[in-house]
Amino acid sequence: MRDVLNISAYRFVTLQDAQDLRERLHAHAQALNLKGTVLLAEEGINLFLAGPADAVREWVRELRQDPRFAPIEPKESWSEEVPFKKLLVKVKGEIIRMNHPAIRPDALGDEGRAPAVSPDTLKRWLTQGHDDEGRPVVTLDTRNAFEVDYGTFDNAIDWRIDKFSEFPEQVLAHRDEFKGKTVVSFCTGGIRCEKAALVMSEAGIDHVYQLDGGILKYLELTDGTHWHGECFVFDGRESVDNGLEPGQGPSRRA
Repeated sequence: MRDVLNISAYRFVTLQDAQDLRERLHAHAQALNLKGTVLLAEEGINLFLAGPADAVREWVRELRQDPRFAPIEPKESWSEEVPFKKLLVKVKGEIIRMNHPAIRPDALGDEGRAPAVSPDTLKRWLTQGHDDEGRPVVTLDTRNAFEVDYGTFDNAIDWRIDKFSEFPEQVLAHRDEFKGKTVVSFCTGGIRCEKAALVMSEAGIDHVYQLDGGILKYLELTDGTHWHGECFVFDGRESVDNGLEPGQGPSRRA
């Protein structure tokens, strides 16, 4: 029975008290016997947790009592076992490292975040071959090359980057290729493509969107059309399939 609830979520919001938050969030997760990783930085929170459903949801309810985290909507999937060995709650310089200090989504607030496209809308655009204004639509995979090799969208652009900090220079090298097109950046859960969309806008690329909720939300809310393969996840499951069930990644197929 798949009765372990796995959640992932993030929020860009300025945190001046990350160290104090670390102590509180760690204590609560530990009391509920949850395992996974919670990253905190001045720019926000990024988390992956797993455990009994009631315990996971209790932790999220408590997190949302802080108004800064009230809008968080975790992405959910299920497994037979907890895919993490321990609990880590850490304070870092960035919750997703890009080494591009000018890109601070938390400073922009919800109103300033890069435009997002819903999973249903992206599926429709890809099916019809253009956006609602008739522009060709291209998807841009912002993940590292080894993640892309597990699976990606049909005809997605893949720059074969080894780390996310390489992304800004790739944007500058390829920006002219996007003229006249609508670009949708995507990643596992949304955090990288949110920064990626802002970098592309900063570089002067028009008609840039991020896939709201990333691949995991797309697989949760659609039937997975236009997606091929599996989605790498950063836990013991290694990957999930179109139904968000534990996949058959390379290490399992070997």
